[in-house]
Amino acid sequence: MINIKENEHLNKLNHSCAHLLAQAVKHLYPNAKFWVGPVIEEGFYYDIDLGDITLTEEDLPKIEHEMKKISKDGKRIVRHEISKDEALDMFKNDPYKLDLINNMDEESIVISCYTQGDFTDLCRGPHVESVKEIKYFKLLKVSGAYWKGDAKNKMLQRIYGICFETEEDLNNHMYLLEEAKKRDHKKLGKELDLFMMSEYGPGFPFFLHNGMIVRNILENFWYEEHTKEGYEFIKTPIMLNRELWELSGHWFNYRENMYTSEIDDKTFAIKPMNCPGGMLVYKNSLHSYKDLPLRIGELGQVHRHEASGALNGLFRVRTFTQDDAHIFMREDQIEEEVIRLIRFIDRMYAIFGLTYDIELSTRPEEKYIGSIEVWNKSEKALEEACHASGHDCKINPGDGAFYGPKLDFHIKDSLGRVWQCGTIQLDMNLPERFDLTYVDADGSKKRPVMLHRVIYGSIERFIGILIEHYAGAFPLWLAPVQVNVIPVNNEYHLEYAKKVFDELNNHGIRVKLDDRNEKLSYKMRESQTKKIPLTLILGDNEKENNLISFRKFGKQETTTVNIDEFLETLNKCIDAKDYNI
Repeated sequence: MINIKENEHLNKLNHSCAHLLAQAVKHLYPNAKFWVGPVIEEGFYYDIDLGDITLTEEDLPKIEHEMKKISKDGKRIVRHEISKDEALDMFKNDPYKLDLINNMDEESIVISCYTQGDFTDLCRGPHVESVKEIKYFKLLKVSGAYWKGDAKNKMLQRIYGICFETEEDLNNHMYLLEEAKKRDHKKLGKELDLFMMSEYGPGFPFFLHNGMIVRNILENFWYEEHTKEGYEFIKTPIMLNRELWELSGHWFNYRENMYTSEIDDKTFAIKPMNCPGGMLVYKNSLHSYKDLPLRIGELGQVHRHEASGALNGLFRVRTFTQDDAHIFMREDQIEEEVIRLIRFIDRMYAIFGLTYDIELSTRPEEKYIGSIEVWNKSEKALEEACHASGHDCKINPGDGAFYGPKLDFHIKDSLGRVWQCGTIQLDMNLPERFDLTYVDADGSKKRPVMLHRVIYGSIERFIGILIEHYAGAFPLWLAPVQVNVIPVNNEYHLEYAKKVFDELNNHGIRVKLDDRNEKLSYKMRESQTKKIPLTLILGDNEKENNLISFRKFGKQETTTVNIDEFLETLNKCIDAKDYNI
């Protein structure tokens, strides 16, 4: 899906549409007062005070109809520049606009506003030339939003919408939104018995049996691939003394997101990140230049305090498992190691059918550790390594971690939506803080450089992404249940079905036997609803000739083979992590 905010023309079109929305609301509800109407990645919204009137989704078509009337009228959108006193007089009956004006920079000589017909709004712009250009829009939903995002303030009503240049673009977008609803990982997570949430632990997910199967497969795959890449594995404590977090810099830069506890009259913090533990593991023994690069991996559970309003299924939680690794190396190994990492990440994502773009996030303006000289050196090293690996990278200024710049991997799913998952963070600061050293060829002590990196990002979030990417229909190698065995008639075919079930089970296939006394058609539909990759239908022909007949998920065709041939095909598909059988 397109990012409206980053597209210059769509940004301007959607901002103009927000004004069109406000004008229509003012026509229908003359006492309406307006806060702000910004462009966001998904379109735009406007926060509105309607007094005692509460809008519902059923009111949106009426507002859309009024917006279309105004658009057909074709009024020009005209920019005006006025003084602060003139602005205060113009919006004297709107407390929200007065608040905006009074909080503007005192050095501002002029304030801009835009007029279209009978409606004027305070705004920096820019806008399209005329309301007749705003034709293809859709209001998406209405919700509550506190004024200025503060729960102590009045609740306003927020109307969301989106606007495109052509009807075709709008229709395509609405289709993708409908597809996204069907793929909602919270909905599918419940239907497929993957995970649950509880009011007893907001933001702390419970993985159910099927979800644990998927999780364990992903973790085992991670260990297998990292073993091939020469990683060693560790596990560090979940809670460590405050002094460690002060040494690492987390206490001063991340304290508001950390959970703490008192033990033996000392403050301990549950780890929000795994890196300080990784530093202690490195310091536990002496290292030679010959040992480097040293790749240390950890599937480490971390806890971070997220605002309750930001929690979202598996996408935003308060505890998650990072597929973390810390790589310690010499400075002359940076480019080679980053190139190797990018190729490794590429191989991992390809298994899931995911493509990606890379973004280089540079030094934050505030809350960073280390010298600017070291930051500049680190940023240059990452950029050169990225180009040397054959990839371009977009610069994202000021969004690096507080200890170093990073390469962020933005993957694209089957709907074209972008998710930030993998990251490679180059750190020349923490090795200094922790006094990490290695013995060089001449016997002198040198400071290693380190990389922090993840590929999944977090196991929980990656599972959520995969659920939506596959629409819940996991490929055979990942599916919680790979094969569903259904006898046509229990009285005649159940014994043979049990024999087939045992054979598949003995060969390590995750298989289910549906021996309920239900109609065949009902059991077949449920097998599709549960998105099981392969459904076996066993009747007279199969029993008499020692055969099996199967259907693939989402298909109507039935294929009949002997069980040895079926097992061979299954195993080839699973071993290759292929999508088709």
